[in-house]
Amino acid sequence: MEPTDPAGPQQRDWTDEHVARWQPVLPGLDPVVEGAVTRMKKLSVHLRRVREQSLLDFDLERHEFDTLHKLAGRGGSAAPSELAQDLDLAPASVTGRLDALEKRGFVRRTPSTTDRRRVVVELTASGRETWLGAMDVLGHEEERLLGVLDKDERVLLNDMLRRVMTAAEKPDVPEPWHG
Repeated sequence: MEPTDPAGPQQRDWTDEHVARWQPVLPGLDPVVEGAVTRMKKLSVHLRRVREQSLLDFDLERHEFDTLHKLAGRGGSAAPSELAQDLDLAPASVTGRLDALEKRGFVRRTPSTTDRRRVVVELTASGRETWLGAMDVLGHEEERLLGVLDKDERVLLNDMLRRVMTAAEKPDVPEPWHG
């Protein structure tokens, strides 16, 4: 049975056809679960494509964006060791990234004011502008997609996804399949 919308009939999407194709093959398939999971996967792929296109548009490699993102998340200033921890990388790998970003004018390294043996990495105006530009592209697409929902529906969706994620984040190991 298809869900009904008080505003009128719902449009069918690719996933509706996917579920209809698999229901005869897998009689135990729950169409609601399959539909929800498939839509979440497809939405994730869609947003990843938008992100990748925005990186191309801003001439950024993913690792460059990730480094700028982590630096911005620390208020635009961090020690290389903090970035290495945030990025889950070896310090030498972060040094290479910072060298490339510094050459592009996106970051600058300056001696620490408290310990001259340490260096502080700072996001430059150009780095912040580039990072924000790439972020805005994805943000606009997220707003466009969720714009089909009213404010209460967005809150409800967020709350429901939180419940699903708390179950996914539990350390329970799925039971093995017994065919």
